Amino acid sequence: MKLTAVFLKQAFSFGLIFGLIVFGVLAGPWGVCFGQMTSSTSSPSSPPSLKPPLSIQMAHAALNGQFDERNNPLNPKWNYETATLMAGLQSVWMNSADPVYYQFIKSKVDAWIEADGSIKTYKAEENQLDHILLGRQLLMLYRVTLDKKYGLAAQKLHDQLKQQPRNPSGGFWHKQRYPNQMWLDGLYMAEPFYAEYAQTFHQPDAFKDIALQFKLIDAHLRDSKTGLLYHAWDESKQQRWADATTGRSSYVWARAMGWYLMALVDTLDDLPADDPAHAQLVKQLVDTSTALLKVQDAQTGLWFQILDKPDAKGNYLESSAASMFVYALAKGVRQAYLPPAMMQAALRGYQGIVERFVKVNEQGVLSLTTTVKGVGLGGEPYRDGSYEYYVGEKVVTNDPKGVGAFLLASVEVENAEKSKLGRGKKVVVDAWFNSQQRANFLGQKDLYHYKWQDRSNSGFSLLGHVFNAFGAQTAQLAQAPTPESLKGVDVYLLVSPDNSLTNPAPHFMTPESAKVIADWVEQGGVLLVFENDPLRADIEHMNLLTDPLGIHFNSVMRNEVAPGQYEQGAVEIPAGGNIFKQAHHAFMKEICTLTTSAPAQPELVAHGEVLMASARHGQGTVFATVDPWLYNEYLDGRRLPASFDNWGAAQEWVAWVLSLTKPLVVRP
Repeated sequence: MKLTAVFLKQAFSFGLIFGLIVFGVLAGPWGVCFGQMTSSTSSPSSPPSLKPPLSIQMAHAALNGQFDERNNPLNPKWNYETATLMAGLQSVWMNSADPVYYQFIKSKVDAWIEADGSIKTYKAEENQLDHILLGRQLLMLYRVTLDKKYGLAAQKLHDQLKQQPRNPSGGFWHKQRYPNQMWLDGLYMAEPFYAEYAQTFHQPDAFKDIALQFKLIDAHLRDSKTGLLYHAWDESKQQRWADATTGRSSYVWARAMGWYLMALVDTLDDLPADDPAHAQLVKQLVDTSTALLKVQDAQTGLWFQILDKPDAKGNYLESSAASMFVYALAKGVRQAYLPPAMMQAALRGYQGIVERFVKVNEQGVLSLTTTVKGVGLGGEPYRDGSYEYYVGEKVVTNDPKGVGAFLLASVEVENAEKSKLGRGKKVVVDAWFNSQQRANFLGQKDLYHYKWQDRSNSGFSLLGHVFNAFGAQTAQLAQAPTPESLKGVDVYLLVSPDNSLTNPAPHFMTPESAKVIADWVEQGGVLLVFENDPLRADIEHMNLLTDPLGIHFNSVMRNEVAPGQYEQGAVEIPAGGNIFKQAHHAFMKEICTLTTSAPAQPELVAHGEVLMASARHGQGTVFATVDPWLYNEYLDGRRLPASFDNWGAAQEWVAWVLSLTKPLVVRP
């Protein structure tokens, strides 16, 4: 049966969406939820009438194997279909901190990967770009676990790209058996992985090559009249489906453009903003999205299988492309690549997906219908690229790539309302006062420990994701702060400054730096200071900055935790405070304490000791706490017992922080 009209009407009220999302992440539990749902338990704080977000419900169905037999995720194949599903599940994990999704991805990838990085069933000599896509999960697992085998496996896929055959213009062949052909699909299969690998392993020269792949596609497949892109290009013009003059195929296939748009928004994640390729990709995203909105069906908010022929016989509205479009549009707006007005098109599209394609059975399990199984060109038997071919291919339910795209779209839509809060805001984490380095598996030195790019236990990647979900942009400052380097920064986060035990060459807070920072706060900046215990962080010098603001860090040790005795680190955050409206059972291990004086005020007191405080300074605000308690190890669900709610507390805290920033000036 279909989801009820009443539920749909409610679900697409922006206010209710935001309320449900905030309730879900703050009150916790459904959503952390797959394990609880399968055991028929529920949180006592969750009203029984409220259901988890659709991303959680569909992910629940995926993990229970609600798929066609060939691509059942309980026995997945090393292919792009599995990879798209895994990307969707990874997005749900990062948006819920429920470790079941991470554990599922890891268990499936582990079945393929040997200790030396060999990948079962993968054949490099086939040169299939389709087989590169799962490399994104290899990079995620390497960065989370630091296990060398994942890095070695990702390196093998990168080696394929280094020797991948190219057409005369420098574009990757789609596969070995498709010489000189570039397909829109291939951009998503290869470029986001290529960009993340380059960013992770310090290969900035790769961005020029990545930009070339997009440039060639744009030059040869974009229709000058509509702005839409055709499916594929054969530079040799030898294929029967290829135009004798242009070499391109004849039709604008929706999912091909979906792959292309997802490739743009995902590749941009790892392209430095000052790299010339960044501006190029943003322009292509804007141009393509603008063209896409012109062919969005006015009645349903959806898109047709052949985008520019809505009235042609046999054409139909298709679910996977719509999900990809919604994801790319919504993420593009959240990341400030696209104008805010485009979010309305994304929401109309998502509503159309739910109304038309999402079904729920008598047991309450969701399915996604009307996904075209597969479309290609050439091969045996030969696919001629005719209109009849595109609209005549098999349509299925619960296709992994369709469900994966739906999960990605759902997470973006579920974050859409709250992303307005941080739009245009820049949150910078310090990499000067804490500048610890470690070697990666290639021997390169990386900054780590409370950094956005650090996905391991010590990192702040999940906290960065929370800021991003609220619409803020994150960056890093690896130099002593100056008025120039803090210009345009809304939030500056200092975490666990190095002492001589944690860094052989620490950069201590100085009176000069303290004045620069205090002046910046006075002008409206929001300063966040996360200290640590005196064995792991410098307290003496950091007090040069905070003492004049009424906040003094005490060089004491509290909340020591014996191995496995997590409750020894429990901190109860009561409801109804200035920052936290909900109660949270939080975890803070081995902490110092605070002493406050005017103008500072305590924000959290536990066992008679101040653990959080804030102070106004001019037009700005300072927040201080006694532990880096929102780092990955205690935020991503993999370590702490489920009773702890650092994740929910992080949602409230980030919302509060962003509410303190100066209002965004919207210029006409």
